[in-house]
Amino acid sequence: MQEQSKNENLYKIRHSLAHILAQAVLSVRPETELGFGPPVDTGFYYDFRFSEPMGDEDLKSIEKKMRHIIKQNQKFENYNLSVDETCDYLKTHHQPLKAEHARALGENLNELSFFQNGTFVDMCEGPHVAQTRDIPLDCFKLDSIAGSYWKGDSDQPMLTRIYGLAFESGSDLQTFLKERKLAQERDHRKLGKELEFFTIDDEVGPGLPLWMPNGTVLREELESFAKEVETREGYQRVATPHITKESLYYTSGHLPYYKDTMYAPIEIDGEN
Repeated sequence: MQEQSKNENLYKIRHSLAHILAQAVLSVRPETELGFGPPVDTGFYYDFRFSEPMGDEDLKSIEKKMRHIIKQNQKFENYNLSVDETCDYLKTHHQPLKAEHARALGENLNELSFFQNGTFVDMCEGPHVAQTRDIPLDCFKLDSIAGSYWKGDSDQPMLTRIYGLAFESGSDLQTFLKERKLAQERDHRKLGKELEFFTIDDEVGPGLPLWMPNGTVLREELESFAKEVETREGYQRVATPHITKESLYYTSGHLPYYKDTMYAPIEIDGEN
């Protein structure tokens, strides 16, 4: 029960920080169109449609504004509007993406939920913290900027996604940052290049390593060790073809369900 309560509080913190991020962005770019802003596993993000590009160098100033908002101890207040009222409000406040989403939601709902903190209003179901001071000032950090399509559709407008990290305390955030840095230092792509284990060539393709002498020695030593262990434990080795008839994949049950993500068949003598 305590763990569940902790997770719910962390969810509220992350969700509330997404709103505070949007509020901070609109304070410096009032013409910005808003997309979605959900909590995620390590924090939160919000999608924006900017008239002028925003880069990594802008994150520090936005993060500073977020902390200023938190210090104001704004309350998160919830209210509902009808679908027509929602669309009118969003159009008036130059939020066409939100208005489009409201119309889609309105096919199944009569009213839509809003949350307001300070002067910032966003269409949202919640939940949030009661007031902004419930969020520790040192528990979050704006992390990166990436591109994203509206509703994940490549035919829709390209948006700018700002990611933030957020945890229940500043110490939790620092622990995560240290562990992430350590993981990056141990990343096989970084070590493989530095230790000359393998190389990746565009002519061969991404994710298809070409093993260099150092890496080949390592592979052969691992294969030799595996064979020793198998022999000691009484296993007998066999060798099978790399390809089989298509019918075997129906027997295994793979092809009916995973055909779209499997390699295309090769036709040999009239059989796949």
